[in-house]
Amino acid sequence: MTQQPGYHQYGDHQFGQSGYGDPRYGNQPPAVGPDDRTPAALAHASSLIAMALSAGWLSFVGPLVMWLIYKDRSPFVRQAAAGSFNFNLGLWIMSIVGWIFILTVIGLPIGLILLAVSFLAQIIGHVIGTVRATQGRTISYPFQLRVLR
Repeated sequence: MTQQPGYHQYGDHQFGQSGYGDPRYGNQPPAVGPDDRTPAALAHASSLIAMALSAGWLSFVGPLVMWLIYKDRSPFVRQAAAGSFNFNLGLWIMSIVGWIFILTVIGLPIGLILLAVSFLAQIIGHVIGTVRATQGRTISYPFQLRVLR
């Protein structure tokens, strides 16, 4: 196949520059080493530990501490901690709303449903997040309020 002068085919790179991949697939994350997997898994698991120790009230503290420690060191750990914190923040607000409904007595059924959804979502989400972090993969949590990035 002949090519017109001045035009390059996909994949041709001038001057030794690497090209960009197909934009539909986005940028591939860098390889994750075992040194990054453990803190990332801890960022997810710390929420479960704090949830058990504080009845769910302080589940966002562990990921926040991990984010503060690793925000400039490892993009993978920063992303894991930020995602876990943002997920916890959304569910924490859902729990507060649930407790407000419970205290009004009329909203008791709605409040109990909100608390149950928040509790189950935290457990399921953080277990999946911890497992994926140990495999070097990321998770995109639902119910996120994107505060940390």
